[in-house]
Amino acid sequence: GVVNLNRELQQALNPAREQVQRQNKLLKTGDKVMQIRNDYKKEVFNGDIGRIVQIDQKRQTVQVSFDGRQVLYRFEELDQLELAYAVSVHKSQGSEYPAVIVPVMTQHYLLLQRNLLYTAVTRGKKLVVLIGTTRALNIAVKNDKTMRRHSLLAERLIV
Repeated sequence: GVVNLNRELQQALNPAREQVQRQNKLLKTGDKVMQIRNDYKKEVFNGDIGRIVQIDQKRQTVQVSFDGRQVLYRFEELDQLELAYAVSVHKSQGSEYPAVIVPVMTQHYLLLQRNLLYTAVTRGKKLVVLIGTTRALNIAVKNDKTMRRHSLLAERLIV
């Protein structure tokens, strides 16, 4: 999925540079990254996208530029970041991008839903490319059923 696509895009778009490996995550200077949870102290929030501008092995820090604002992370805080060359439709909600590439394939049958396709297509400002099969696109366009969420929210609400 998105994790594998990000790894492939990182390899293709960001040649070997200064890097840091934490758990299963490899981050390099120049990588496009997304903040994946709110950090009020750093004033960066879930969904913010930035670019790694410096990795300091000696100080064990990573500097990320978010719209020109520099934010410093210690290596142990890197779980707040993930690669953002590719993002899921869910994580893209509320954002726009200059170009969007949407895979539309029957291998991901459960995700072929009209509302998800609409959300994906409306994220693109200048260019939207659908990659896949006509059959998968037809399934998505005709499928107006949304997946039932099992959050147990109704059971948790006090009436």
